[in-house]
Amino acid sequence: MNELTAFFGRTFETVMTAAREQNVQLAGPPFALYHGMPTQTVDVEAGFPIAGDFHGTSDVVASALPETDAFEAMHQGSYDSLSTTYGAIQQRMEAEGLTPSDTMWEFYLSDPGTEPDPTKWLTRVVWPVA
Repeated sequence: MNELTAFFGRTFETVMTAAREQNVQLAGPPFALYHGMPTQTVDVEAGFPIAGDFHGTSDVVASALPETDAFEAMHQGSYDSLSTTYGAIQQRMEAEGLTPSDTMWEFYLSDPGTEPDPTKWLTRVVWPVA
Protein backbone atom coordinates (compact mmCIF):
# COMPACT_ATOMS: atom_id res chain seq x y z
CA MET A 1 0.00 0.00 0.00
CA ASN A 2 2.83 2.40 0.75
CA GLU A 3 4.05 2.07 -2.85
CA LEU A 4 0.63 2.48 -4.48
CA THR A 5 1.10 6.10 -5.58
CA ALA A 6 4.39 5.30 -7.31
CA PHE A 7 2.86 2.15 -8.85
CA PHE A 8 -0.03 4.17 -10.31
CA GLY A 9 2.33 6.80 -11.73
CA ARG A 10 4.45 4.17 -13.51
CA THR A 11 1.50 2.08 -14.62
CA PHE A 12 -0.63 4.92 -16.00
CA GLU A 13 2.36 6.24 -17.98
CA THR A 14 3.15 2.76 -19.35
CA VAL A 15 -0.47 2.20 -20.40
CA MET A 16 -0.72 5.64 -22.05
CA THR A 17 2.48 5.01 -23.98
CA ALA A 18 1.29 1.58 -25.18
CA ALA A 19 -2.07 3.04 -26.25
CA ARG A 20 -0.36 5.87 -28.16
CA GLU A 21 1.93 3.41 -29.95
CA GLN A 22 -1.15 1.51 -31.16
CA ASN A 23 -3.12 4.69 -31.99
CA VAL A 24 -5.76 3.75 -29.43
CA GLN A 25 -7.64 6.63 -27.83
CA LEU A 26 -8.11 6.81 -24.07
CA ALA A 27 -11.85 7.05 -23.42
CA GLY A 28 -12.04 8.02 -19.77
CA PRO A 29 -10.20 8.71 -16.55
CA PRO A 30 -7.64 6.35 -15.03
CA PHE A 31 -8.97 3.60 -12.82
CA ALA A 32 -7.81 0.94 -10.41
CA LEU A 33 -9.54 -2.45 -10.12
CA TYR A 34 -9.01 -3.99 -6.68
CA HIS A 35 -9.25 -7.73 -6.15
CA GLY A 36 -10.07 -7.96 -2.45
CA MET A 37 -10.15 -5.23 0.16
CA PRO A 38 -6.77 -3.49 0.43
CA THR A 39 -4.86 -4.02 3.66
CA GLN A 40 -1.08 -3.68 3.97
CA THR A 41 -0.89 -5.34 0.55
CA VAL A 42 -3.21 -5.14 -2.42
CA ASP A 43 -3.96 -7.02 -5.64
CA VAL A 44 -4.73 -4.28 -8.14
CA GLU A 45 -4.95 -3.65 -11.88
CA ALA A 46 -4.64 -0.10 -13.18
CA GLY A 47 -5.38 1.43 -16.55
CA PHE A 48 -7.74 3.49 -18.68
CA PRO A 49 -10.94 2.85 -20.59
CA ILE A 50 -10.14 2.87 -24.31
CA ALA A 51 -11.93 3.40 -27.60
CA GLY A 52 -10.77 0.81 -30.10
CA ASP A 53 -8.87 -2.43 -30.10
CA PHE A 54 -5.79 -2.78 -27.97
CA HIS A 55 -3.39 -5.67 -28.33
CA GLY A 56 -1.38 -6.55 -25.26
CA THR A 57 2.34 -5.82 -25.09
CA SER A 58 5.07 -7.28 -22.94
CA ASP A 59 4.23 -4.67 -20.27
CA VAL A 60 0.47 -4.09 -20.71
CA VAL A 61 -2.43 -6.52 -21.01
CA ALA A 62 -5.94 -5.85 -22.26
CA SER A 63 -8.59 -6.33 -19.58
CA ALA A 64 -12.20 -5.33 -18.97
CA LEU A 65 -14.12 -4.14 -15.97
CA PRO A 66 -16.85 -6.62 -15.08
CA GLU A 67 -20.45 -5.92 -16.04
CA THR A 68 -22.41 -6.23 -12.81
CA ASP A 69 -24.88 -4.58 -10.47
CA ALA A 70 -23.00 -2.17 -8.25
CA PHE A 71 -23.32 0.74 -5.87
CA GLU A 72 -21.46 3.92 -6.74
CA ALA A 73 -20.45 6.94 -4.72
CA MET A 74 -18.50 10.10 -5.40
CA HIS A 75 -15.70 10.63 -2.91
CA GLN A 76 -14.31 14.13 -2.44
CA GLY A 77 -11.06 14.42 -0.55
CA SER A 78 -7.74 12.70 -0.15
CA TYR A 79 -7.26 9.04 -0.96
CA ASP A 80 -6.45 8.44 2.70
CA SER A 81 -10.12 9.01 3.57
CA LEU A 82 -11.61 6.65 0.94
CA SER A 83 -12.42 4.12 3.67
CA THR A 84 -15.21 6.46 4.83
CA THR A 85 -16.87 6.28 1.41
CA TYR A 86 -16.46 2.51 1.27
CA GLY A 87 -18.02 2.28 4.74
CA ALA A 88 -21.04 4.30 3.62
CA ILE A 89 -21.51 2.09 0.55
CA GLN A 90 -21.22 -1.05 2.68
CA GLN A 91 -23.82 0.26 5.16
CA ARG A 92 -26.22 1.02 2.30
CA MET A 93 -25.76 -2.46 0.82
CA GLU A 94 -26.34 -4.10 4.19
CA ALA A 95 -29.45 -1.95 4.77
CA GLU A 96 -30.82 -3.31 1.49
CA GLY A 97 -29.92 -6.89 2.41
CA LEU A 98 -27.09 -7.12 -0.13
CA THR A 99 -23.53 -8.38 0.19
CA PRO A 100 -20.58 -6.45 -1.24
CA SER A 101 -18.34 -8.20 -3.74
CA ASP A 102 -14.66 -8.69 -2.96
CA THR A 103 -13.85 -6.74 -6.13
CA MET A 104 -14.22 -2.97 -6.47
CA TRP A 105 -12.82 -0.15 -8.58
CA GLU A 106 -12.14 3.55 -8.48
CA PHE A 107 -12.05 6.16 -11.24
CA TYR A 108 -9.65 9.01 -10.45
CA LEU A 109 -11.40 12.13 -11.74
CA SER A 110 -8.81 14.57 -10.42
CA ASP A 111 -5.13 14.72 -11.26
CA PRO A 112 -3.05 15.46 -8.15
CA GLY A 113 -0.37 16.79 -10.51
CA THR A 114 -2.65 19.62 -11.62
CA GLU A 115 -4.79 19.95 -8.46
CA PRO A 116 -2.48 19.96 -5.44
CA ASP A 117 -5.33 20.49 -2.92
CA PRO A 118 -6.46 16.99 -1.85
CA THR A 119 -9.73 18.37 -0.44
CA LYS A 120 -10.80 18.98 -4.06
CA TRP A 121 -9.90 15.53 -5.44
CA LEU A 122 -12.81 13.49 -6.82
CA THR A 123 -12.85 9.70 -6.98
CA ARG A 124 -15.79 7.68 -8.30
CA VAL A 125 -16.03 4.49 -6.23
CA VAL A 126 -17.81 1.48 -7.75
CA TRP A 127 -18.50 -1.52 -5.49
CA PRO A 128 -20.36 -4.44 -7.06
CA VAL A 129 -22.89 -6.55 -5.25
CA ALA A 130 -21.83 -10.18 -4.68
